[in-house]
This record gives sequence, structure tokens and C-alpha cells, in this order.
Amino acid sequence: MELRDHGAVDQVVVVDASKDGTGAIAARLGAEVHAQAGLMPSFGRVLGKGDAMWRSLSVLTGDVVCFVDADTERFGPHFGCGLVGPLVVDPEAQFVKGFYRRPFRLGDEVAPEGGGRVTELTARPLLQLFYPQLAEIRQPLAGEIAARRSLLEQLPFATGYAVEIAMLIDAYELAGFDAIAQVDLDERQNRHQPLSELGPMATEVLRAVLDRSGIVERPPMASLRAAA
Repeated sequence: MELRDHGAVDQVVVVDASKDGTGAIAARLGAEVHAQAGLMPSFGRVLGKGDAMWRSLSVLTGDVVCFVDADTERFGPHFGCGLVGPLVVDPEAQFVKGFYRRPFRLGDEVAPEGGGRVTELTARPLLQLFYPQLAEIRQPLAGEIAARRSLLEQLPFATGYAVEIAMLIDAYELAGFDAIAQVDLDERQNRHQPLSELGPMATEVLRAVLDRSGIVERPPMASLRAAA
């Protein structure tokens, strides 16, 4: 809210689907809160994060839009200022990704590196193979994104976990590499997913990259029959 109060941003919107009172807390602090299920209900139920981001455009009014994840610890005003900065000072910039260090926390122990496992083991290797120019993007799965609304309205938002890498590739295809900027946001700490939940996330990222690269998924193999 500090950035809005100082005139750096015009609108602070929280799209809420939580059951822990997050929406009420955000509203009490001055945010404009919208229930996720109430955005564009004629399109049916919300199909994950990317779908919620796309529907949020229906209530966002600015020519520049900044998305940030809600689970970032020690969130500061440098996130918003840093992300929109390139769009304000460079008329050629259209799409901005944040990057940061990702400490890995296990209980009370914090290692300086090790977070972002799907990024390092899936997303970045895929970009190196299929979109080598985008391999320079340090955090392709970062939820910290800013873009011109005119570009966002042309992007086919992926519905689930793959929305960030899909947006990056689609922005690259539409606007070119020179329209993409990166901003150092220092450090991001959030709750780490258990290893068992990373496989489905990695699969979504893999599917999005293969789909955009034109590679058709192979049909599932038939189960082998047990020997008599």
C-alpha cells in the first residue's frame, strides 16, 4: 500500500481463493480484494493460477500490470518498483521478469542456495535445448512479472503451474528478446514444496515448452501383459 500511497502505483489488487482469512486481512490493509471464483464466472470454474491471473485483467485498470506471488516472505516495495522500472524508463521494454537468490530452508536450517528445484532441473535445461536465447533468463518460473497490458491481452495464459514459462515463451515469440528485461530483486524466500509434489509441477512445465516448440506428445504406451 505504501507504493500506492506515494503514487508509484495506481491500484493494488488481491485475487483471493484462500481459506485462512487472507482476503479479509488484505482488505483491512487497503487492498482491493476480489474472490477468485467471482471473476468472469461465465467462463466456469477457475482452472488454476494462470486462469486466475488472466481473469484478473478484467478488474485491473492500468496500462502496466505487475504480478507478484502472495507467499513471498519479507516482501518489500523494491519488488513492485523494480519490476515496473524498465517499463517506465525504456519504451522498448514490454515484459519483465524478476530474479533472485533462492535459499533452501529445511526446518530451522537455511542453506544459501538450493531453492527453485524445478527451475534448475527442468525449466532452464528445457529453455537451453528449445529456446537457447531464453536460457539467459535466470528465473523463468518467477511469479514476479510486469508487462504492458497491450502485450498481456495477446498472450494465451496457461491455466496451471506452467503459466510463467508459457508467458515468457509467448512474450518472446510475440515481442522478441529485446523486449524482455530482467530485474534483480535480491532474495526470495517462501515455503518449499515436498519433493513428491515437484513431479507434477515439472510435468506441466515440460508440457508447456514442448507444446510451444511444436513437439507433439507421444501417446501413452500400452501396458505390458504379464507373462503367463
